[in-house]
Amino acid sequence: MLQYTLRRLWLGSLTAVLVSIMVFVIMRIAPGDVVDVILGGEDAFYSEETADLLREQLGLNAPLPVQYFTWMRDFVTLQWGVSLVDSKPIWGQIRQKMPLTLELSILTLVISVVLGIPSGIFMALKQDTATDYIIRIGSLLGLSIPNFWIATMIILGGVLYFDWSPRLEYVSIWVNPVDNLWMFFWPAFALGTSSMATKARMMRSTMLEVLRQDYIRTAHAKGLRYYIVVYRHAMKNAMLPVVTIIGIQIAGILGGSVILETIFLLPGMGQYLVYSLSRWDYPVVQTLVLFFAAWIIVTNLIVDLTYGWLDPRIRFD
Repeated sequence: MLQYTLRRLWLGSLTAVLVSIMVFVIMRIAPGDVVDVILGGEDAFYSEETADLLREQLGLNAPLPVQYFTWMRDFVTLQWGVSLVDSKPIWGQIRQKMPLTLELSILTLVISVVLGIPSGIFMALKQDTATDYIIRIGSLLGLSIPNFWIATMIILGGVLYFDWSPRLEYVSIWVNPVDNLWMFFWPAFALGTSSMATKARMMRSTMLEVLRQDYIRTAHAKGLRYYIVVYRHAMKNAMLPVVTIIGIQIAGILGGSVILETIFLLPGMGQYLVYSLSRWDYPVVQTLVLFFAAWIIVTNLIVDLTYGWLDPRIRFD
């Protein structure tokens, strides 16, 4: 187990390095210049000497390899520096916005698991009935419709029919838990629609496969109660592929939060990334993307290690 974990961490580190190189190069070749933003925009009037002086102060005139290794050194040592545009510490901004993104991701995951897995089990137990077909059609729609479109329709329907719109100001869960959860529920629901549908369909497929196994028939023949056979014997073995989907979709939830936080005006890390991209704020964008990559790598490792708990037959070589 230890050897497997160390090998995965080594491969994850290589992946993170490749991600860092890609985002660094993309930010440098993308059209636009952070100096224009700082000096008042592309239509502002300033001399080339002023722009060169500002680039020198920001370290943008240094060779690209020097800029890259300086940034990576600072990232590894947790000295994440400050924003080029507003000079605010990057770590301070991330620490302030991370709880919002975590709350949105956790609530999205809870909604998708609580609704998706039972739906899949119910479809398997009611195979080829009207209920099965209805839920399958609903899950197919959930997979087909983008979550940003669902979010837009939620806002549009709320404004047109219920006189409701997203709050313009963030409410902390410690100040007003009810308003906070209500503020996060609809973006979490929109973000979790596709992952909910995926879990439901995967759970249905694996449950049907497990329910046909010999040991399930043996358990019924021994006289065990129906719900004990389903819960204790069938469901745990059917959960393995679903755990894989959950791990993969944690990454999807994190990526989707970038769009959903912008649509619902949630001041989390996703909105911070979009805002920084619009201003070509190189260190902020690079740090956030690498931070997200590290999050995904660690999550996938945890999911892989969870296999051993769910199925003792699995061994890590």
